[in-house]
Amino acid sequence: MFAMQLRQHHQPLEWVELPDPEPGPDEIRIRIGACGVCRTDLHVVDGELANPTLPIIPGHEIVGRIDKLGSNVTSLNVGERVGIPWLGHTCGHCYYCTHGMENLCDHPLFTGFTRNGGYATMTVADAKYAFPMGDKGEDKNLAPLLCAGLIGWRCLSKAGDGKKIGLYGFGAAAHIIIQVLRWQGREVYAFTSPGDTEKQAFARSLGAVWAGGSDKLPPEPLDAVILFAPVGALVPAGLKAVRKGGKVVCGGIHMSPIPSFSYDTLWEEREIVSVANLTRQDGLDFLKLAPEIGIKVTNTPYALKDANQALDDLRHGRFEGAAVLIP
Repeated sequence: MFAMQLRQHHQPLEWVELPDPEPGPDEIRIRIGACGVCRTDLHVVDGELANPTLPIIPGHEIVGRIDKLGSNVTSLNVGERVGIPWLGHTCGHCYYCTHGMENLCDHPLFTGFTRNGGYATMTVADAKYAFPMGDKGEDKNLAPLLCAGLIGWRCLSKAGDGKKIGLYGFGAAAHIIIQVLRWQGREVYAFTSPGDTEKQAFARSLGAVWAGGSDKLPPEPLDAVILFAPVGALVPAGLKAVRKGGKVVCGGIHMSPIPSFSYDTLWEEREIVSVANLTRQDGLDFLKLAPEIGIKVTNTPYALKDANQALDDLRHGRFEGAAVLIP
């Protein structure tokens, strides 16, 4: 197999040839058709996440077909198309796993961070954390649903059922979740980097009723806002954008320091909530609903060998929607 591997933080990924991995008894091996490029991958490369594994093959928005089954796997078949998300394994016996919160497991494995991921031609995965993807749609259009879509979906569940929702950072996750919100009949207010008129126009084209810079207030108070941009200063900005009793949902795995703000910004029962990882039920619910909604992913494909360019383009916001690596 071939892969783009991270050997040291803050260094470019390296093209490597490795032995084909063999699945363990409870694992499957997948020939990868596409792998989305996620902002979390930048945090992995930049060494911003605790307890990393090195060397590591990044990537956790994987779509491909099973070419080998572990001896204990009976729920999936060779040739079946599956999706592999960020949450790659949980212990099953800690407090969180036994109380319906496996996303907070004390002893998890994360695809592309603590177990090898999808910036490769092949990978192995825990069969219990593989989602059947069916045969409709192209791999490159399905891959971003595995994180951008799933995290957006979990953020939305935390945001509540308010009618006016703000999205800060209009990238892969926001361009998917706006389609869910519009399908639900809600109003979407999109916040981009100040002056990014292209992203604002993109948001309007997907149904945003208002789009502007993150340094602006919306034309009216919002019921909730979701922060996809990993910028701590957006927390107090979001609190100022929501009504009394409104929520600010932080959707990232990492964020720059949050500046201090006065208590009156939080007062009147405004809430700040973070989102961590996903549960398998999140995946089943969202992936079942996505075809009904008719989500259309805007993506920019890159050859697997061009993973470093894709990451750099993501870092500097050079494309709309999502980036996807094609082996």
